Amino acid sequence: MEAYNAGHRCFGENRVQEILNKKDHLPSDIEWHLIGHLQRNKVKYIVPFISMIQSVDSLRLLSVINSEALKVNRMVNVLLQVHIAREETKFGFDREEIYGMMTSAEFTDLKYIRICGIMGMATFTSDLAQVQAEFRSLTDLFNELKKRFFYSDESFREISMGMSGDYRTAISEGSTMIRVGSLIFGERRI
Repeated sequence: MEAYNAGHRCFGENRVQEILNKKDHLPSDIEWHLIGHLQRNKVKYIVPFISMIQSVDSLRLLSVINSEALKVNRMVNVLLQVHIAREETKFGFDREEIYGMMTSAEFTDLKYIRICGIMGMATFTSDLAQVQAEFRSLTDLFNELKKRFFYSDESFREISMGMSGDYRTAISEGSTMIRVGSLIFGERRI
């Protein structure tokens, strides 16, 4: 509430359950973003109200989101999560998967999805040059996708990259959205 009272209206959560636990206890004008990994069986719980799902990492997940959005007759804003880190524990499309998906018949049938951009998480490392290169590769991919598939789509404009430890580098490399919950709210308590 302190952040809300200071004027902040866009809040991201890593887990569906955390959004569900908070949304009914906080003001209704909050824009909720899911920024963590989304399991297909939980999509139905957030589609009716979510402002954006930043972590769409497969065509299968996009199809489920589309199906649930159709049921409530609602367009859902999403970002495609791209795997840019050297860590295998992170999720996301690779460049070839995105290009393959964008030209597939299954993708063109998704009418309740609005692709607003891409998201990526850099490797958790102190090597700033590596982080910068990973962010730069995401911006390059965004520019390629914009030119090839979204050149006239004003909705495709977001590059979500950068967290509490690397957001300055992300901004310098073109980020339009940063995820800085730890800086604002402190470290997550499990």
